[in-house]
Amino acid sequence: MMKRVSFLLFFASLAIICLSVSADEPSGAPPTKSAPVNVVLILIDDLGWSDLGCYGSNYYRTPNIDALAQGGVKFTDGYAACNVCSPTRAAILSGKYPARLLLTQWLPSGRWNAQKNRMREARYVSNLPLEEVTIAEAMREAGYRTAFMGKWHLGTETYYYPEHQGFDLNVAGRDYGAPGSYFYPFEGKWKIPTTGQVLKKASPLSGKAGDYLVDRLAQEAEKFIVSSKDAPFFLMLSHYAVHSPLQGKPGKVKDYEQMPPEQRQGKPAYAAMVESIDDSVGRVMGTLQRLNLQDNTLVIFTSDNGGFAKATSNSPLRANKGSNYEGGIRVPVLMHWPGHIAPGSVCSEPIISNDFYPTILDASGIESKPFQHMDGMSLLPLLADQGEFERDAIYWHYPHYNQHPESFPSGVIRDGDWKLIENFETGELQLFNLASDIGESTNLVQQESALTATLLAKLKRWRTSVGADPMLENQQYRGDANSSK
Repeated sequence: MMKRVSFLLFFASLAIICLSVSADEPSGAPPTKSAPVNVVLILIDDLGWSDLGCYGSNYYRTPNIDALAQGGVKFTDGYAACNVCSPTRAAILSGKYPARLLLTQWLPSGRWNAQKNRMREARYVSNLPLEEVTIAEAMREAGYRTAFMGKWHLGTETYYYPEHQGFDLNVAGRDYGAPGSYFYPFEGKWKIPTTGQVLKKASPLSGKAGDYLVDRLAQEAEKFIVSSKDAPFFLMLSHYAVHSPLQGKPGKVKDYEQMPPEQRQGKPAYAAMVESIDDSVGRVMGTLQRLNLQDNTLVIFTSDNGGFAKATSNSPLRANKGSNYEGGIRVPVLMHWPGHIAPGSVCSEPIISNDFYPTILDASGIESKPFQHMDGMSLLPLLADQGEFERDAIYWHYPHYNQHPESFPSGVIRDGDWKLIENFETGELQLFNLASDIGESTNLVQQESALTATLLAKLKRWRTSVGADPMLENQQYRGDANSSK
C-alpha cells in the first residue's frame, strides 16, 4: 500500500515518495482562489511508451518534451484506459473506466466479422453520454475558460461535439479519428469497413497552402493562452498526430531517411511527426513562459494508447496499439509544475487515464466530484503520507476484435507487479511479473496457480461492479478455420 502526504506538500514530495529524493526540494503553496492554477492537458494519439528521449529513445528527437520530464515528474508505469483511442479519451474526460461507461471500442469500429469471429462483441455506445459531467464542465463551473483542440472522436456533430461537453471553444474537434491529410486543406476520404461506403473527411480547421496540421493546432493553442492570460483556463490540446496517415514535414522526413535503417526505431515519416509534436510542445511552453504563466500552470502530457505496429517499435514492451500487452496500454505520462513538482522526479506507481480528472480538480483547488470520477484517484492523496491508499489494482475490459497484431478480446488486472490477462475467446490465462519481465515473455500461470485464481476472481468481481458488458456466443460463426485472433 502507498503512503499519503498532505495536499500542501504533494508535488514537492512526489520525488520523496517515488525516489527518496531529499526533503529540501522546492515546495509550493496550494492553489487559492486569488491565484487559480491553469491546466494544459496535452494528449497525443498513438504515441508509444518508448518514443521519447526521456523514456530511452535514441532515435526520436524530443527535446521539448524531455524538458517536461527534467523539470517535473515522469511516470514509468502510466497506463491508457484502453488499447485503442476513443475509450481512453472518454476515461480522461469522465474519470470512469470505459467498461462503466459502456464505451469500450473506438468509434466506429467496424472490425467484427459475423462468420469469422467466434464470439459476438459486447455492446458499446457511439458517443460520450451527455449525462457525464466532464472535467471541462467541472472546470467551467469553477470559473475557468475551457478549450478543446484537435482530435475528439467521441460523438457526432449534432449533439456530442466538445461544445456540448463543457468546452467554450472547439478547434478542429470532429467525429472522425484521423484527418484526411496533415497538409492543408487537411481533407481526405475513408472507406467504412462495415458498409463499404466512403466518408469524406472535411477540413477540421482553416489554413493556407503549405500549412501542417500539428503546427496549426499549436498556433491555435498559443492564441487561446494569450487570450486567457488574465483568467484561469483549462486547455486540452489533443493532437491528431501521430496517428496515420503517416505524413511528416518533408524536410524532417528527409533527415530521418538519411539515417541507416539499423538505427531507426520507426518509419522516417513517423519520426518526423513525433518531432513536430515536440515542436508544438515547445511553442506552448514558450508561450506560457513568455506570459509568466509557466509557474502557475499544471501541464500534463500523455498518449491515448501504445504505438502503432506499422509505425514504431515499442520494445522492450510486448506488442502494440490494439493489444492488451504492455505495448498497447503502457504510455508516457509527464507532469510539469515549477515550484510544486521536484524537477527530475521519477515515479513507478501505476496510474491510469481515469486519474487525471480528480488530480486536476485537486491541483486547482476545486471540490471533487466523487459521483463522477468514481474510477479515478487523485494523484495528490495517492502520494500523500497520511493513511493508506484504497485502490489496490487497475483494470481493463476489451470485449472486441481488431486487426492489430497480438490483439484478442480480453480482460486485464494489474495488481502490484503482477498482471493477469484473460482471453475471452479461449479462456486462456496469462500471468506476468512486470518487475522482472517487462516484455511479458514468461507465463507464470502454472507456477503461481493460487495467485492466478485470486487475481481472476478479483477481475471478475470488478467486471460485475462496473456493469461490464460481456461477449456472447456468436451463432453465425462458421468454424475454427476462420477464427480471428
